[in-house]
Amino acid sequence: MTGDQNPTIAAVIIGRNEGERLVACLRSLGEDFNRVVYVDSGSTDDSVNTARIHGAEVVMLDTSVPFTAARARNAGIAALDADNAPDLVQFIDGDCVLDAGWISTASEFLVTEPTVAVVCGRRRERFLEASVYNRMCDAEWNTPVGQTRACGGDALMRWAALDAVGGYDATLIAGEEPELCLRLRRRGWKIWRLDAEMTLHDAAMTRFGQFWNRARRAGFAAAEAAAMYGKDPEQHGVAPRRRAAIWGLAIPFAVLVGVIVVGPVALWALMVYPLQIIRLALRDGGHRFAWEQAALLTIGKFAESHGILDYFWRRWRGGQVKLIEYK
Repeated sequence: MTGDQNPTIAAVIIGRNEGERLVACLRSLGEDFNRVVYVDSGSTDDSVNTARIHGAEVVMLDTSVPFTAARARNAGIAALDADNAPDLVQFIDGDCVLDAGWISTASEFLVTEPTVAVVCGRRRERFLEASVYNRMCDAEWNTPVGQTRACGGDALMRWAALDAVGGYDATLIAGEEPELCLRLRRRGWKIWRLDAEMTLHDAAMTRFGQFWNRARRAGFAAAEAAAMYGKDPEQHGVAPRRRAAIWGLAIPFAVLVGVIVVGPVALWALMVYPLQIIRLALRDGGHRFAWEQAALLTIGKFAESHGILDYFWRRWRGGQVKLIEYK
């Protein structure tokens, strides 16, 4: 960064068939950005034309290569001329709306905190009333304020730090932000979560199948992260992989063995699942949403285990890894 109080800022938006969500995203950017790059991942709607009408530079990804969010963000980075690179880059998903005060708050923080590479704020779900799955997303994004280990897809990043680590790992189909933040932290940079509104997100999750695929993708990401960094001091991905494997694979397998060895009485061990739901619900206050979330988090461990098995199956078979989508 140049060090003055007016850093140059670019925006990189990624999306695919976002429709009116992309229109809202582009309109929310205001006058804070020197450049806006939209990276399209094979949209069949009018997204590309919409982005151009709103003044964004458009990058269209090669459809012969599997799409990933990391690959799309890297394409946005590449579109920003390295000889005239911005000081800061705001990454935002095309299904999000940027808060009007976010850029001034976040950029001022980065100007005054030279050791911070990434800053993020509060991402909220736009339509909480639409489904319990949307409400779970909103709760998931309510992360602690202060120095943290990772950001999500929406974040303001320092170009110099991003460039120094080579951007995102484009081979990852999920979990690319925590992996990037891990490499940044290894270089001595800090990641910070501000107590400030950042974006409104439209998850558009109304069906159980969408929830399952999202959890499955999380399990895949945990397995991949643990395979990459599990033996390192950070043990990145190890804890979530272990939890998913215990609840989604080890316990059912142990019960099955128990039924074979001692008979149907072993099925009583499955009571550990309703007990887990009760524990989680009471921990979170015991209200209706706490019970709903507790049940889905417990069920979600089976989906995460599905993702873990997907990872090892795809790794054994080799070849290109395809994105696990929930929309």
